[in-house]
Amino acid sequence: MAFISSTRAIPEALQVPRHVAIIMDGNGRWARRHFLPRVAGHKRGVETVRTMVKACMARGVEYLTLFAFSSENWRRPEEEVSFLMGLFVSSLESELNKLNSNGVRLKVIGDLSRFPPRLVEVIRQGEELTAKNSRLTLTIAANYGGRWDIVQALNHLSSQNPGKAGAYSEDDLAPHLAMAYAPEPDLFVRTGGEQRISNFLLWQLAYTEFYFTDQLWPEFDDAALDAAIDSYRCRERRFGRTSEQLAAILAPAATDDA
Repeated sequence: MAFISSTRAIPEALQVPRHVAIIMDGNGRWARRHFLPRVAGHKRGVETVRTMVKACMARGVEYLTLFAFSSENWRRPEEEVSFLMGLFVSSLESELNKLNSNGVRLKVIGDLSRFPPRLVEVIRQGEELTAKNSRLTLTIAANYGGRWDIVQALNHLSSQNPGKAGAYSEDDLAPHLAMAYAPEPDLFVRTGGEQRISNFLLWQLAYTEFYFTDQLWPEFDDAALDAAIDSYRCRERRFGRTSEQLAAILAPAATDDA
């Protein structure tokens, strides 16, 4: 299925974002505030993932994308990275059947070549098990970077179409991006107070609405998601048009409702 690129056409602006992308920041700081080791924050963060999956389904969100581990996170202490790999495996093993029974499709994007074989095996099993589900697509970005995504897409495209080198278009490249199966995010959320996108979905966030919150990821709950969606609803999504053009388009709909 092909999705509309926000730089090539104007996607429909809905009251509930169809696709929400989140950088889950603040697990370590949450742990410090509670005088706990950093790993306790990561464990608590997994509970918030469960909460967000349920909350998104209840609100009609169709795609939820979570930045779990960036290509830069390998720079963290070896002990923490090792714990995160183990937590990823155990979380997937315990949650896969629940996700499947609730109609959730699991996708994992990123360079999996550095991951332990058992983790890759569980990821592939989960993707295969849930492939036909359509209630919510849950994407986990792991060992992912936006620049990596664009480079791997270009490499894949050039290997398939070497004779067209130097004349590629956006439409040529888009199908080779890691998230070609999903529409571009409508709403991007980052918890933890930082206001940057940290190499996350660089291509896909071109016209996404940004929402930053000081709440740490383990504290992010249903009410926090509602606040983010309420902020999204107040945005004027022009996609390059003027406010006057947008008002003229929306005026007939308002008259009909009256």
